[in-house]
Amino acid sequence: MRNNLFLLMMLLFVGSLSAQHHKTSGNPLFNGWYADPEGAVFENQYWIYPTYSAPYGQQVFMDAFSSSNLVDWQKHESIIDTSAVKWAHKAMWAPAIFKKDNHYFLFFAANDIQNEDEEGGIGIGISDRPEGPYKDYLGKPLLDEFHNGAQPIDQFVFQDKDGQYYMIYGGWGHCNIVKLKNDFTGFLPYDDGTIFKEITPEGYVEGPFMFIRNGKYYFMWSEGGWGGPDYRVAYAIADSPFGPFKRIGVVLKQDAEVATGAGHHSLIKVPGQDEWYIVYHRRPLGETDANHRVTCMEHLHFDDNGFIKPVKITYKGVVEMNLENCDAN
Repeated sequence: MRNNLFLLMMLLFVGSLSAQHHKTSGNPLFNGWYADPEGAVFENQYWIYPTYSAPYGQQVFMDAFSSSNLVDWQKHESIIDTSAVKWAHKAMWAPAIFKKDNHYFLFFAANDIQNEDEEGGIGIGISDRPEGPYKDYLGKPLLDEFHNGAQPIDQFVFQDKDGQYYMIYGGWGHCNIVKLKNDFTGFLPYDDGTIFKEITPEGYVEGPFMFIRNGKYYFMWSEGGWGGPDYRVAYAIADSPFGPFKRIGVVLKQDAEVATGAGHHSLIKVPGQDEWYIVYHRRPLGETDANHRVTCMEHLHFDDNGFIKPVKITYKGVVEMNLENCDAN
């Protein structure tokens, strides 16, 4: 009897450890309407920088969220707002974050400009802390012009293997890649004298994202309409950041039993590991307001040939993953 009781206690103890080990984030990751999430790893913390999802006139600030384990998220309110960026008045969208020379550069779009006579475009905030506050780095937009048909929104900052920084951006079904100056104050021309190179793949609408894995350049983007149920993420692979990028297929899409409008994503890579997570937004079932979007996360996997496996969106989210002794990405 005593042996049986001891065995039962051991089983309960092991079960408890197993349950703790399999603690999951749940989806959405945190409360509130948030979209277009940019994920990063800074200061031994996971970070997510999203758009505040509301009518354009209310999108006058940005919050950030940090976590040590992907499960417990801390909110950092109003890390940047229009009071710090005098030329921004509304529609602050799709932050992109990069750490360089002990400064954090927060790229964002503002004002949803429709032509070059309007004030707005892509700007940059700067801070010495990932949680801000961020001030206007340039005092004006970095880009307020239209090139190759691309609206200046949805910017992503990418550093190539040779150290060169690029900005990949564009709405209205067109995507450009530009070489950034080392201090992020402007652009450098390519060898042929041009500045704006178009790399638009089939199906591209907005939300570009690029990363390197095993020497290959993976280019991802959002397709469909952001306000509708068929928003989704597709991808291509090339040997260069300039492509050509031939569409391979869809990675992320709606699930009629979970949520609709799954798209505008980014990826988080665990430093030093081939461990990847996709951070994205989606619209809960039953929501009819286009701005009712929430931030979620799933594990991202590759097959033996390097292709991205389709992601199933879940309510469960991801398993707890703690960061220890990791440098900023």
